[in-house]
Amino acid sequence: MTKQTFLRGTLILIVAGFITRILGFINRIVVARFIGEEGVGLYMMAVPTLVLTITITQLGLPVAISKLVAEAEAQGNHRKIKKILIVSLATTGTLSIIFTPAMILLAPYLSTHLFTDPRTYYPLLAIAPVVPIIAISSVLRGYFQGRQNMKPSAISQVIEQVVRISLVAACTKALLPYGIEYAAAGAMLSAVAGELMSLLYMVFVFKNKKSFRLRKKFFNYVGEGKQTFNDLMRIAIPTTGSRMIGSIAWFFEPIVVAQSLAIAGVATSLATKQYGELVGFALPLLMLPSFITYSLSTALVPAISEAAAKKNSILIEHRLQQALRLSFVSGGIAVVLLFVFADPIMLFMYGSSKAAIYIKVMAPFFLFYYFQGPLQATLQALDLAKAAMINSFIGALVKTGVIFVLASKPTFGIMGAALGIVIGMMLVTLLHMATIMKVLSYSLYVRDYIKSFITMGICTISGKWMLDHLLLDLTLGKRSLLFIILTCLLYIALLFLFGLVKREELARVPFLKKWIVK
Repeated sequence: MTKQTFLRGTLILIVAGFITRILGFINRIVVARFIGEEGVGLYMMAVPTLVLTITITQLGLPVAISKLVAEAEAQGNHRKIKKILIVSLATTGTLSIIFTPAMILLAPYLSTHLFTDPRTYYPLLAIAPVVPIIAISSVLRGYFQGRQNMKPSAISQVIEQVVRISLVAACTKALLPYGIEYAAAGAMLSAVAGELMSLLYMVFVFKNKKSFRLRKKFFNYVGEGKQTFNDLMRIAIPTTGSRMIGSIAWFFEPIVVAQSLAIAGVATSLATKQYGELVGFALPLLMLPSFITYSLSTALVPAISEAAAKKNSILIEHRLQQALRLSFVSGGIAVVLLFVFADPIMLFMYGSSKAAIYIKVMAPFFLFYYFQGPLQATLQALDLAKAAMINSFIGALVKTGVIFVLASKPTFGIMGAALGIVIGMMLVTLLHMATIMKVLSYSLYVRDYIKSFITMGICTISGKWMLDHLLLDLTLGKRSLLFIILTCLLYIALLFLFGLVKREELARVPFLKKWIVK
């Protein structure tokens, strides 16, 4: 099986993540055009329930698999790799059998009593079959990532989005005459089909790339897998705790927002619409650069686990420094563009700029979010998942409390939910950083961050000046696109000027390698 270096593996995931995010935005635009803000609100209210169910089903195993497989690979123990995979599949398969019917049976209660909008029943029902599909595919992804082969995971993400986009318009259009709730359910069904095709691809690659037969002595391995199960749970349970806390907080988020806005005197249909604008339109744009930080985090777990198994502390710090610098650099340009060009971007994508105000308020604070993934991955790779779980719990508790306090006041309304989200996110990131600095002899390169802030400041001022003063004989969309390109070019030039992108990192990019070496 092909093994990639940390930066090469990250690059593969970044390219796939970029394609996936672009396709994901096309999907969101299609959904928004067909079912509007209210339909998106119904769709997004159902998603946290799905995420919570999947978190319980996966039990944090993907990260544990990635870490343990990387360690076993470093020791050349292929029998242990097979045992890790079999025990993980048996565990997630059993949990899927329990939670998929539970999700279907609980859908009427959740939609009627907790979400305050009974129409969420149909989206909840439509997405239930995806639980076992994602549970199995996540185990296979963890296996490939542990062996530091990122291509199967990357290609499967692209396949999932291509299938989803191919079906979403047909599904929503066919069901829209029956009501907006049925159209939202149609969007969910397209997601199920996408995940199924992604899983089929992963199974195909595994069958062709594996170095052992999975079915041979399957139940013998399960019976002998007590120690392997304990090793997995040692990492998985705290990891699940972190994700569970985030998923529970996200599950309660639409409930708390809906109840708080009701206290503030906002009607149910308007509350659903406002929540749809915040989490369906604004947050996906703000989270766009996270495909880079997610790629870094995914590649970071096996890379740091392997370095830790070899007791190479210098390499651990070097990998983390690389990940954080690249997260800051990629997140910085996103913050600048979203802050300056929020109105034209939203107008172009959704035909409305109502949600632009949320982006302008939240964008500067999302730098903390882009840092959070690599920091959490490092904690998990260093067997500090329990500390990450505690940090996530504190952040979720603060976030939920702030949302309730602020969103229930008419002066804040839905903006209170936006502020609660960024406050919780910033707190978790700072706690993760404090934990790492306590455990590792980690040096914070302040000079690099000062240079990054100067770069962001220059680009923000330049972009805003162009948008306000260069009134070219072009439509708003064309003018904005031109100014975005110019701002990006200025940002890249400043990165090279300040040395924030290293020559050896660029040499890892296949089409740049030959030119840089020369």
